[in-house]
Amino acid sequence: MSESLPIGVQAIDHITIIVKDLGATRRFYVDFLGMDEVPRPNFDFPGLWFQCGIASIHATLEDEFAGRAGWGDYQGAKLLSRGHHFAFLVEDVDAVINQIDEAGIEVLVERKQRPDGAKQIYIADPDGHVVELASTNSIST
Repeated sequence: MSESLPIGVQAIDHITIIVKDLGATRRFYVDFLGMDEVPRPNFDFPGLWFQCGIASIHATLEDEFAGRAGWGDYQGAKLLSRGHHFAFLVEDVDAVINQIDEAGIEVLVERKQRPDGAKQIYIADPDGHVVELASTNSIST
């Protein structure tokens, strides 16, 4: 790398995911997670945009130009929490566990506690993207 000054990024603008079914993706990100579906520019390819605070997810339908849905075979990973994923803050991980079960969402890594006390649970979206839900309150025993 050159020794020039950093360019000074301000924030992550968005994360793009490739999906097989825009309806299933909308149900996960809007109906289950509670993100807002927001207007999307009139691109010449199908997709949806979701927003929560400054976090933005751009879902693009799989095709020959975008590639295949998902992040590949995450089943081979020994620790999914160390692999490709993105995370959302929730008020209390314990409080959403029943909702995850009731919605039939696949739990990839059961609730655990980080060394700093935050709680985490890892779930899969409809295309196998690994989504972490985290809260800063400690695990109750």
